[in-house]
Amino acid sequence: MSQTLIEQQPLANPGTIDTVLPVGQEIIYTVSNSQVVSNFTSVKFIAEVYISNGIPPNVSMTDDLVGTFKTTPNNAGVGMFNFRPIIESFVNTDNLARVGSAYKQPANPPAVVNTVDTNVPIHLIDRYSGNLNTARYFIVKFKVEYIDALGDFVTDNEVISGLTVIFNGYLKYSDELILSGVNFGYDLYSNFLLDGVTKKFLTNAPTTQYANLDDYGTVALLMYKAYSPQNLDGTVSVEIRYYNSAGAFINYEEIYHIPANGGFDYPQSDIQASILFFGMFPANLQGSSTMFQGLVTAGTIQGGHYELVVMNDAGQIMSSRYTVNLNCPTLKGFEPIRLTWLNQWGAWDYYTFTMKSINTISTKGSTYQQLEGSWNESAYRIDSFKGGKKAFRVNATEKIQMNTDFVSEADSEWFQDLINSPEVYILEGFKTDTTNSSLNKYVTPVRLTTSSYTKKTVANDKLMQYTFEVEKTKTLRTQAI
Repeated sequence: MSQTLIEQQPLANPGTIDTVLPVGQEIIYTVSNSQVVSNFTSVKFIAEVYISNGIPPNVSMTDDLVGTFKTTPNNAGVGMFNFRPIIESFVNTDNLARVGSAYKQPANPPAVVNTVDTNVPIHLIDRYSGNLNTARYFIVKFKVEYIDALGDFVTDNEVISGLTVIFNGYLKYSDELILSGVNFGYDLYSNFLLDGVTKKFLTNAPTTQYANLDDYGTVALLMYKAYSPQNLDGTVSVEIRYYNSAGAFINYEEIYHIPANGGFDYPQSDIQASILFFGMFPANLQGSSTMFQGLVTAGTIQGGHYELVVMNDAGQIMSSRYTVNLNCPTLKGFEPIRLTWLNQWGAWDYYTFTMKSINTISTKGSTYQQLEGSWNESAYRIDSFKGGKKAFRVNATEKIQMNTDFVSEADSEWFQDLINSPEVYILEGFKTDTTNSSLNKYVTPVRLTTSSYTKKTVANDKLMQYTFEVEKTKTLRTQAI
């Protein structure tokens, strides 16, 4: 009997069992069955696509089947499938924390209460949260159908692809693809899968950033290898080392990835554990760390910095080291504005604009000509508030122009992600209301109206600053008259 073969597929990441793919790339599979193509008619290759938002999909379960697709052999006798248009709709942005995650209940620091809620922005988590929408499992079952010598329709010769993790990222044209035979793909493993000192968090942000004490924000950790059933690495943690304004080491702590901190049990093959979010910025740490709270209360950490690195249970470093410098409380007299945006890798990036900002409000309304006087009463009377052109309704739009402080070349490179992002918000700080956790108190959707970007360098521009403008996407509608 002939055999259906997978001749081409996305290149697996070196050193891993399975493949991890951003959906924003061409996801090409090529299948063949030379005997069937050569000897029978009405040949079609069939692809059954299985996607799961939990454990790996079961190809015998129809619940995981999301679609069946067919193609005829091309001139070379093979069937080609591009699954990007199909699967990219199955991953999305994680705006909310996973149920069971620890997060900050709105409060003034350091009076913080951790609880569970289903309506809390992902940016506010104290410790860890698994992803809800960022990643999915993906498997394809290929078959071939044809009319045999007896005139019967036959479908057989199944072959199943390897297990793939797809996530809500995309590739730039500058991202280098690697090639092995006819298979090609982006080497995500070498850059982001956390297992060594060179591996990055899921961001293009510089490893050194700046933040205010009331700034929220998370970082995403690609942990698929550590959490696959075949590779049990034990409990991981984020080690945080604190330094004062003079750069002297103060103390350190480890925040462990355990269920009590919003994490998962081991072993864990649930897709939610493949990408973890961790609250790494000062406002998040005031919910997760009594040590950090104490340093803030004592004034020891102000003007200083802290470093974060992911560790495994053997004390080995699994990531690059990231530094957060704390801005001084007196911030040049300007009101800071913190933006968050969806980055290239399906996670969130953050930047606080600390220099001058300008708010402008533009209005647009409908008008009508109102008659003077009263015409529907027993006597005509002139009313001074009636008559002339009146506004029927006013729609107001707010724009904010923001300016950075002097930035590095790494920041300049990173801002390209902001320009390219389809999802941008203004992120608010602490709230004093401890009884509610309304989503709209923390994030305001905006649209970046700055349409062009010039990459600056020290050689060309010396001191570098940027100006960005955003527009609040929700138009204020006033009363109808």
